[in-house]
Amino acid sequence: MSGQGAAGRGRRRGRRAAEDGGRKPSEGRRRKPAGSGRGRGAAGRAGSAVRAVGRALGPTLGPVLERALKATRPLARRLRPAYPRPGRSGPRRWIPSWRQWLGAFLYAFLGIAGFVGIAYATTEIPDDLNSFATQQDNVFYWADGSVMARTGWVSRQEMSLDKVPPKVQGAVLAAENASFYSDPGVSPSGVLRALGAAGTGGETQGGSTITQQYVKNAYLSQDRTLSRKFTELLLAVKLDRQSSKRQILQDYLNTSWFGRGTYGIQRASQAYYGKDVSQLNAGEGAFLASLLKGAGLYDPALGKENHGRAVERWNWILDRMVTTGHLSAAERAGYTKFPEPKGGYLPGTANAQDGYLVELAKSYAVKSAHIGDSDFDLGGYQIYTTFDKNRMAALTSAVQETRKDFDAERRPTTDTHAKIGAASVATDGRLLAVYGGPDYLKQGFNESNATTVPVGTAFTPFVYAAALDDGVLRTRGAARSPLSPSALYNGNDQVTVQTPDGPYWDRGGKVVKGRNEGGRDWGQVTLRKAVADSVNTPMLQLGLDVGLDHVDALARRTGLLGSSLGPRIPTFALGENSTPSAIRMAGAYETFAAAGMHTDPYSVRTITRNGTAIPLDAPKPTRAMSARAASTVTEALKDTVAVGSAKTAQKAHPGAAGKTGTTAGGTVGWFVGNTTGESTAVVVYRMALTDLIPLSLEGLGGDAPGTPGSERAVRLWSQYVKAVK
Repeated sequence: MSGQGAAGRGRRRGRRAAEDGGRKPSEGRRRKPAGSGRGRGAAGRAGSAVRAVGRALGPTLGPVLERALKATRPLARRLRPAYPRPGRSGPRRWIPSWRQWLGAFLYAFLGIAGFVGIAYATTEIPDDLNSFATQQDNVFYWADGSVMARTGWVSRQEMSLDKVPPKVQGAVLAAENASFYSDPGVSPSGVLRALGAAGTGGETQGGSTITQQYVKNAYLSQDRTLSRKFTELLLAVKLDRQSSKRQILQDYLNTSWFGRGTYGIQRASQAYYGKDVSQLNAGEGAFLASLLKGAGLYDPALGKENHGRAVERWNWILDRMVTTGHLSAAERAGYTKFPEPKGGYLPGTANAQDGYLVELAKSYAVKSAHIGDSDFDLGGYQIYTTFDKNRMAALTSAVQETRKDFDAERRPTTDTHAKIGAASVATDGRLLAVYGGPDYLKQGFNESNATTVPVGTAFTPFVYAAALDDGVLRTRGAARSPLSPSALYNGNDQVTVQTPDGPYWDRGGKVVKGRNEGGRDWGQVTLRKAVADSVNTPMLQLGLDVGLDHVDALARRTGLLGSSLGPRIPTFALGENSTPSAIRMAGAYETFAAAGMHTDPYSVRTITRNGTAIPLDAPKPTRAMSARAASTVTEALKDTVAVGSAKTAQKAHPGAAGKTGTTAGGTVGWFVGNTTGESTAVVVYRMALTDLIPLSLEGLGGDAPGTPGSERAVRLWSQYVKAVK
């Protein structure tokens, strides 16, 4: 009995040993202290992993997971596999038992859950969106509100969801994600299809939610890989928990690609229907929603097949809107005709003359609205300019007609490098039109805004106005004397310029003498006549009498930039060393027409960014001269066009008042004239942009010798004024 008992006990120990994986009985009986050595490290790491997963799942699911794991530990110990299976022979030793299969499944499940939980916890929503998701274009508008030009790498403008009609929103939801407001940010069925396609290299599958599409557009690349898809899912779930559904939908509509070079539903609405998204109806919204599936497949402008697909999907979306409750059956019945999109692509690429306008408006906007260059380049601004489309067309046509006379191939010595700058400014400072050059894309140099050529005798009205307001000082220490338009001055050629202390000596030790055009002697002339007929010697002396510092101050008050005004020497009064631009000269003459009030020329009325107004430092009118002085100067300028050298201007616009401008070297021809409500300056000159040295105008365009360049400027001015009056 004792032997049998011993044998039985031995057999039982053998069976237990076999069940323990074939270990020796002595080994099976050994036990390490709980939590010691290697087992303790593994247990510690497992516990840390469980706690990390618990934190990732949050305060609700985390404790549940930990309790579940504790409850299953005894079962896990019992299910600990003995593999290969003892007590089996041949191939059967390698076939897992059901408990081993179950254990493997549980281990795999827990491993995947832990991996996903840790990945979710460590994944952060990026602070920086993709460049095209943040960058927008800037839109410049004409004075009448129509689009003039767009600038920027991306055609996109953000729009508040409140400005997107509910039925347009409904069309997008019906087409892309009907359960958007109830889903957790991902679609399980769509995920499985996408993962299967990505794993097998198949075509891109649909089924992504709006949240997933936005995450892909805004944060990720367009690569079709499992890792990118996995990151997309994590970000979509996290974004859905952190942001409101309305915010996600708004961001999605503002970043999605709609074709025709546009991102965002606002630009798409303008590109396809020529209006803001707020004006779309349900039918138009349904078509735009169809483009989200692939603009290249549904833009009717790309072919008949596209048109057929667009109509079919348009009908499907409208029917789907009834199903989702975004459209009633009665409303659906009203949409039977496909809303054909208009045009092809967004208009407004800045080129030709528009490029000069955009550059002027941008410069003014950045300065007056205090917008940083980097912020402006990010886009989203709507710049409403002062430029008049009809006046721009008329001015451009007048310049182009004048330039037909220039032939650099036939007359290289007289017509090469011929240039024309022109600008028109309203009496309230609005810049109405400019001619900057032949084409902005070929020549960025703006001839209307250049400060490179002298203004010549077109400057003398400022000398006259300063004398009328400030009087003259002919005797040192005496009081200043008032001056009237009928005051007489010596108009002969070669008259010595006098100061209160005697003749004026230049730095070379020579007495300065005035010279008239053509050496003509005019005798005693009134100041009014001297201004009207460009008699140089009286104006040269008047500048010294009133004081060149007084002239300089008044010129600045009329808007001429100090940087363009030359040294205060006698020829300063004749504009020989001052180089204001055509824009500034038009703005300065505007002061005469505005009864002595001056408003600096400005090119932007208002600025908004995504519909929000941007504060703008608008110029304010200031008193530059007395109303009496402005009126008196205007009377002299009317004489110029009535009986002087600019009669063509008077014929073009009765009542016009203007002044020609020439220089001693014959390198420039000006005409600046006022009509009712606006002032226009035209300058004709020759200059190579490589050295910026004024060249002679003698013989320009085949003109007879001795013809002043101002005559061509007067004719151009007259043609423009006749076209716009």
